[in-house]
Amino acid sequence: MNHSRTINVLSRLYLFLSAGSFLMVSMMGFFSPQAVMDLVQVKLPNSDAFSSIRGVYGGVGLTITIMLVRWAFKDIQQGVIFLCWLWGLYALSRVITWMVEGPLGAFGTQWLVIESVFFILGALLWLRLRKNGFAFKGQ
Repeated sequence: MNHSRTINVLSRLYLFLSAGSFLMVSMMGFFSPQAVMDLVQVKLPNSDAFSSIRGVYGGVGLTITIMLVRWAFKDIQQGVIFLCWLWGLYALSRVITWMVEGPLGAFGTQWLVIESVFFILGALLWLRLRKNGFAFKGQ
């Protein structure tokens, strides 16, 4: 397998793995908003709270999933750039929380590591895609 093909395959795997992660949380958000909030030990008090979690984790998560799958087939580089920003800003949000509100618990710390690793993977793929001058549109 040549270098271009390897980067192509790795980038698509990155997009599909991320899409799968968002899809799982999205489905949980649609069908059981409380299950999403149970992960951080928060009880939803009313239908507006359920609606908000269903919208953000369900609706927005499914939108992200759909776009990641689309980019995997139509514009790999754009998908990798998007994920690089998304995972990086998720990680930054947790660092800000750590600095302002105090140390993260086990859940937050675990996700800070995961999001940081995904950010680094995305940044490395993005740099390699730029270096090779790939557009990947329609490929």
